[in-house]
Amino acid sequence: MNAARGPIRVLIADDHPVVRQGLRTFLGIQDDIEVVGEAGDGTSAVTLAESLEPDIVLMDLKMPGADGLTALAELKARGVAARVLVLTSVTERGHVLPAVQAGAAGYLYKDVDPQALVQAIRAVHDGHVLFAPDAAEAMLRNGTAGDAGRDDRGLAALTEREREVLVHIARGRSNREIARALVVSEKTVKTHVSNLLMKLGVQDRTQAALYAVRHGVGNTSAAGETGKTTARG
Repeated sequence: MNAARGPIRVLIADDHPVVRQGLRTFLGIQDDIEVVGEAGDGTSAVTLAESLEPDIVLMDLKMPGADGLTALAELKARGVAARVLVLTSVTERGHVLPAVQAGAAGYLYKDVDPQALVQAIRAVHDGHVLFAPDAAEAMLRNGTAGDAGRDDRGLAALTEREREVLVHIARGRSNREIARALVVSEKTVKTHVSNLLMKLGVQDRTQAALYAVRHGVGNTSAAGETGKTTARG
C-alpha cells in the first residue's frame, strides 16, 4: 500500500446482505483496501457516495427502487468523483453499453475470481478501464454499430500526433506518461486529448479507449491474457 495515498476506500452497493457481507469480509483482509460503507439500493448508493467520498463504488445493477444504471447516471450528473466498478449477476449483454455510457469504469460478473476482483479494484483505482471478456465483446459489437461512418471520419481527422496520443490512451497511459513518452509537456498532451475527443465525437478517455479497441488503433485488444480491456485516465 502507498502510505501517502492511504487505502483504497470502497463502497459496496448490492441489495443482498449476504453478498455485501461476503465482499466486506474478503476485501477487509486486503492491506490496501478499506470498505467504508454499504448500500442496499441505488438511492442509498448515491447518498453514501456523496457523503463518504469513496474511491471506488462496487455497483450491482439489479437493485430495488433506483437500480444500478439509475445510480450511475445520478453519480455522473452530481459530479461524484468515485470510480464505479459494476459487479453484477446480470448476464444480458445489452446492459454493458448503457452502464459505460452512464459512467462505469469497469464491468465484471459476480462469478469473478475473488483475487481477480481485488486486482480489478486496484486497476480501476489507478485509472484503468476494465471489462470482463464477455462485456468487452459486447462493447465491441454494439458500441458504434449505428454510426461507424462518423467514427471513420473522426479517425481520418486526427493529426499524426493526436493518433499517437490515442494509441497511448488505449494502452492505459496517463497524461504524464504520454508526455514523457512523446517528450512534450503534460499541458500539450491535455490539449491533444481534448482535440481528439472532439474529433472522434466521444465524451471521455473511456470512450476514446473503446474506440481505439474497436478500430484496432495501436493493435489493442478487447481481452488479453488477463481477460480485460484497460485504459487509464
